[in-house]
Amino acid sequence: MRALKTLLFVAALAGPAPVAAQVMQQQQPRQQQERPDPADTIPVPAFRFDPPVSPLGAFGRSLLLPGWGQAVLGRRGTGAFFVFWEGIALTMTVKSMRQLHYQERTGVHADSLANKRAEFEDWLVLMVFNHLVAGAEAFVSAHLWDFPADLAARKLPGGAVGFGVELRLGRRTDPIRGTRGAMGRLER
Repeated sequence: MRALKTLLFVAALAGPAPVAAQVMQQQQPRQQQERPDPADTIPVPAFRFDPPVSPLGAFGRSLLLPGWGQAVLGRRGTGAFFVFWEGIALTMTVKSMRQLHYQERTGVHADSLANKRAEFEDWLVLMVFNHLVAGAEAFVSAHLWDFPADLAARKLPGGAVGFGVELRLGRRTDPIRGTRGAMGRLER
């Protein structure tokens, strides 16, 4: 039995041979393609616009100071939200830390001290979480910087509210604000 296993193993290592029905095709040498004359070509406009900062740069900025990467990418509302939440979390962290130190100095009951320590740790974790989420959001926003989509909520027939993505293809003209390109930037 062992000899049969060894024989099958050696046969498997030898590799499969082409079967008679399989015909090996000869590869023909590639023909050199002629390059078109540069005067005859039409320049293709860029379809992707690079963000003002790289995705890792935006991530690093928002990891260091939440909202900084969003501000560089022109996402002021999102950046303001992260700065606002950072302010709340920082204020509450400092407040709970001072209260914890006060309770330690005055010799408050151990249960109350443990609760205050847990509150301090909770606010500290929320502050760190804000840094990580702001960095991740800035990273994704830098990758999707030139994506021409708007998320909108509209009233649907029947009274329901629905969310949808609007994709603008080409240019549109706004009689008040001028012409907007595919990226939504003003072009006058």
